[in-house]
Amino acid sequence: MATAVSPAPDTLPVSLADIQTAAARIAGSIVRTPTLHSQTLSQMTGAHVWLKFENHQFTAAYKERGALNTLLQLPPEARAKGVIAASAGNHAQGLAYHGHRLGIPVTIVMPKPTPTVKVTQTESHQATVILEGETFDAANAHARRLEKERGLTFVHPFDHPHIIAGQGTVALEMLADAPNIDTLLIPIGGGGLFSGVGTAARALKPGIELVGVQAELYPSMYAALKQLDMECQGDTLAEGIAVKQPGALTSRFVAALADDILLVSERDLETAVSLLLQIEKTVVEGAGSAGLAALLAHPDRFRGREIGIVLCGGNIDTRLLANVLLRDLARSGRLARLRVRLQDRPGALFHVARIFDEQQVNIIEVYHQRVFTSLPAKGLITDIECETRDQAHLDRLIEALRAAHYQVSMVELA
Repeated sequence: MATAVSPAPDTLPVSLADIQTAAARIAGSIVRTPTLHSQTLSQMTGAHVWLKFENHQFTAAYKERGALNTLLQLPPEARAKGVIAASAGNHAQGLAYHGHRLGIPVTIVMPKPTPTVKVTQTESHQATVILEGETFDAANAHARRLEKERGLTFVHPFDHPHIIAGQGTVALEMLADAPNIDTLLIPIGGGGLFSGVGTAARALKPGIELVGVQAELYPSMYAALKQLDMECQGDTLAEGIAVKQPGALTSRFVAALADDILLVSERDLETAVSLLLQIEKTVVEGAGSAGLAALLAHPDRFRGREIGIVLCGGNIDTRLLANVLLRDLARSGRLARLRVRLQDRPGALFHVARIFDEQQVNIIEVYHQRVFTSLPAKGLITDIECETRDQAHLDRLIEALRAAHYQVSMVELA
């Protein structure tokens, strides 16, 4: 990714020394989260996978680091008046938590679609929350207006040296715990995490590969660095990195440091969230799963490498998480909805259910449709939602139904 016109890392306004100073400044007030080797994910991907559990922070995201590093450097008069920020959630919670702890008033402007869990958790830290606009950019514009009107200090979620230095402390801990890491997969929204982690990692290990990861629906940094015109919109699971306009400062860091930026699909993000819960027993939001999603999507590229992945946040709405898990069960064949054509006569459903019993398949729900169908009046469609052990088990059930002369089809998941 780095080009001949990219600024040299030593000309950037944050150095390894700044990050080390930030680490000392915030020590004791930030959780030193573990970096652990995942044996199962390593076997699945062919890489040696190391996970940095930033979802174990008190507010469940790495954003606390940069927020606290910034708050601790405010002059007394700015502390007294208070701070304001625009955030999709994790920066808001980190700023609100440490602001309340330090006695600094905090106002947060959030986009209206922000998950309820992030709004309520931010308010629980005594911050004033204002919902404005449909996107981060709209919320940010409103926050900048309030900054001037109320004389508050604006704390940018990513595009400031103090924020970048704080986020870079993640890399100090990762490489101290797992010095063999030779590749880092780092989520990119605005670019603050990549800027800080990239600066520290490249200074400590000059040969390390730094790979950014963005959601396909929001390829803002990818497009900017490759000078492409790409649309940024849509409902992404990774709303924490759904940023339409990357930072001016962070773009310089990414241009100088990134070896590559990969885009990941919504399906890869869903799979990564589900795997982390099932395998690592840890809840990670869509943005936090982006690094693993990239590894799952490009296993050959990273095979045999020592891969460091930052699980940067764990704030996901529980209903959304339930949907992700159920969709993953459906894609793996463990949950299915079969559409079966029947004759509308006594015992028809019983005979179908008997086949399910013979195949040891659990029926969860049954939906009859007699009216809204193109079948003759004496026919009906039955959708049967069922639970199987795996795809092979589901295939055997479908074969048994067809052997009994039933017309059966899968109701496919998009």
